[in-house]
Amino acid sequence: MRNIIRGIIILSSMVVLLSACYNDNEYDLYPFAATPCDSTNTTYSQTMTAIMLANCNVCHSTAVQSGGVITDTWAGLNAVAVNGKLWGGVSWASGYKNMPNGGSQLSTCDLAKIKNWINQGAPNN
Repeated sequence: MRNIIRGIIILSSMVVLLSACYNDNEYDLYPFAATPCDSTNTTYSQTMTAIMLANCNVCHSTAVQSGGVITDTWAGLNAVAVNGKLWGGVSWASGYKNMPNGGSQLSTCDLAKIKNWINQGAPNN
């Protein structure tokens, strides 16, 4: 009888241990650790204005215009998106001044959103 009980305990323990890590993924384990990046619905009015406000408008607004670049209006931002200055600066491409000036490079999520908006033709949406 002891051997049967011991066998049941060992078998139950093995089942619990083997199934304990089933289907674990980073989001299920740490749901608040990181927010997934959605760069598919990139718009000027929602996405780009927020990124520019947080990182660029201090130096590149209609009032300041550092380097002749304006990022607080669609027309100004569209101009640097079309001529390649926006992507060259934020992606730290060779031959362009790294932006934000003196700061850290934008997050990979923000870069993906900017690239998607540019690839859409930098629309005023």
